[in-house]
Amino acid sequence: MLFVYQMAMETRHVRCFIAVAEELHFRRAAERLNLAQPSLSRAVQQLEHMIGVRLLNRTNRRVELTVAGEVFLNGCRQAMDSLETAAHLARRAAVGEVGRLAIGYTDFAISGVLPQVLGQFRREFPGATFELTHMFSEPQIEALDQRKIDFGFMTGPVLAKSLSHIVVQEDRFVVVLPEKHRLAEHDVVPLSELRDEPFVAGAERWWNFYLRHLEALCQSAGFRPKIVQEAFNSEGIFGFVAANMGIAIHPECARNYFRKGLVVKDLESGDRLIPTEVAWVTGTETPIMKNFIRSVARMKPSP
Repeated sequence: MLFVYQMAMETRHVRCFIAVAEELHFRRAAERLNLAQPSLSRAVQQLEHMIGVRLLNRTNRRVELTVAGEVFLNGCRQAMDSLETAAHLARRAAVGEVGRLAIGYTDFAISGVLPQVLGQFRREFPGATFELTHMFSEPQIEALDQRKIDFGFMTGPVLAKSLSHIVVQEDRFVVVLPEKHRLAEHDVVPLSELRDEPFVAGAERWWNFYLRHLEALCQSAGFRPKIVQEAFNSEGIFGFVAANMGIAIHPECARNYFRKGLVVKDLESGDRLIPTEVAWVTGTETPIMKNFIRSVARMKPSP
């Protein structure tokens, strides 16, 4: 409490000094601050005593700044400007207009809706900043629990009871083929046609959320995918497909990747969709997180 009190007194002293230095007249400075002139004079004297130098030369006829006073005035103006700026930013932070959000995201999110989400939020709140980290879905849940990230954009469904979540993207499945594949001329590829095809897929250690969807999709057509090659990320998957090592079933956001040697075709897979969800730890919402959640909710896919 003592430290806070001293800082408040120093701020009052500085405001008094600035007023006198700018008016060069104690009565006018006192009127400007709505203070009694003796109180103003005492505050300036206390300030001079605190810093150990004379800031003003006073006579019965005039008040003028000393050399030290001129230097101190410039510093005081800068300090008060900084204080006002800090107070303004604090007020904006309290209502979520400024601040930093740490966000984890998957390949599907960054090739899909995430750029639109971030762009919209920055237009609404240009004082917001992001710390973006590529992460697979399961590590995102761990990072959320450890408060290393504020939000995770991951493959759903999100089942963790500690997390709140919103579906932000729902992709149909497409098939990614080498450009000279026997099915490359089809407009729509029946899922059953892929029964005997070699598959390229994400590595099980990292892509387990997605692989559950792939397994369920193929089982709906009566087969299990024959995965012959794994990759770390979507670019790796597409690279191996372009090398004619197999085919891949991928969310429709695959169309946003550009690589020679590939074709992307619609897949006859019924109404199956793969969701991307944004998740956060329930009860940890800061003002800027609340604004982000509201912004994301407005972009929620239509049912």
